[in-house]
Amino acid sequence: MLREVIPSTILRQGRLGEGRRLALTETLRVLVIGSGAREHALIWKLAQSNLQPELYVAPGNPGMEKLATRVPLHEEDVAGIVRFAQEKSIRLVVIGPEAPLALGLADELETAGILAFGPKKAAARLEWSKAYAKEMMQRAHVPTAASATFSDLQSALDYLDKAGKAMVVKADGLAKGKGVIVAESLAETRAAVEQIMKSEAGARVVLEERMTGREVSLMYFVDEHFVLPMLPARDHKRIGEGDTGPNTGGMGVFAPVPSITPTDVEEVTRRIVQPILSELKKDGIVYCGVLYVGLMVTANGPKVVEFNARFGDPETEAILPLLETDLLEVCLATARHRLSDVQVSWRSEAAVTVILAAEGYPGTPRKGDTIVLPPIEDWPKQTVIFQAGTDLSSTGELVSAGGRVLAVTATGADAQTAAERAYALANAVEMKGKYLRRDLLHDLDA
Repeated sequence: MLREVIPSTILRQGRLGEGRRLALTETLRVLVIGSGAREHALIWKLAQSNLQPELYVAPGNPGMEKLATRVPLHEEDVAGIVRFAQEKSIRLVVIGPEAPLALGLADELETAGILAFGPKKAAARLEWSKAYAKEMMQRAHVPTAASATFSDLQSALDYLDKAGKAMVVKADGLAKGKGVIVAESLAETRAAVEQIMKSEAGARVVLEERMTGREVSLMYFVDEHFVLPMLPARDHKRIGEGDTGPNTGGMGVFAPVPSITPTDVEEVTRRIVQPILSELKKDGIVYCGVLYVGLMVTANGPKVVEFNARFGDPETEAILPLLETDLLEVCLATARHRLSDVQVSWRSEAAVTVILAAEGYPGTPRKGDTIVLPPIEDWPKQTVIFQAGTDLSSTGELVSAGGRVLAVTATGADAQTAAERAYALANAVEMKGKYLRRDLLHDLDA
């Protein structure tokens, strides 16, 4: 059962019952920041809340328009977002992408007296600086791959020549999911270092030992005092079947991961999450929001691949449909540092999300292709489409506007049933040159 993935030792009793539920005498206005499928999934789930929020999204996409009012503000316009939140009496801002977190949006919202679901800039540094994350993991004795950081190209190349083997190359800064190259040879590693260090995010580069195993994403709700794990998921980052080709922002995901046991989750919490949060507190940094732990499950146990300071994408699109608890209650409790008041529960099912990408992705994706969605009455049961890189043409047609265009999600009694439904709906979507991976369950039991 999915519910059993969450160890009982980590949960506390006492949900926000009727007697303790928020007593609202005014409309609860919530603003979500972002424009991708992750944010569409957040809006979709928040709209189901018993608290009946009035939802806004900045800037959003066409798929969200029936659920939320779109606000024409760029996600990195921190001053504009804060000003809008004040003018509209927004009670809570849910920050989807990493860029506004790195710019200190949560800090500015707190200064303005507005609740923010998302960590402050100092805590989000775990994502926006790979070198800092490595330093903190070393201090906290968190298991991860051996690495070295360089700000000088020649020093990095000399280190590689001495190592004499292929390595993982990571841009220190944010690179929108494209700052990691898993090289297959020494020559490819050298080329990757040169490529990344010439990019905006690569003023510093992290060279990391390659790890062998299976990747798993494990996200946590976190406040000053408490952590609650979500379901483990497996994202498939490579563009090609059988996990081949260059990395992307994620081509599809399934949740939960059958091979990840409650004991595994407890181990990650004890050996990774709690130590890293404790180490941050030593520096006066309190983490609040979602902590995403990208893991490699090796022969020697789970090791950290990366930390993200927000909901993963596309993991969120598969995990939220399995969440039974009111997401808005969880977000409000987290932002108020009262997460221990909430007990998170999950549906006893599985979910699969299939990403439909534009032709040319992850290089230069073609844009402007018409997208025709099948009539909703023809969709398989328990399916939903979250829009990502979409826009409306001058004639009102839905068109592609990015690399990852749609996230087609289905739930079912098991992963195979969910996958059949998701692929059936994905196949029915019409878009010239659409690309999708059809082997997302190839490592289901690994």
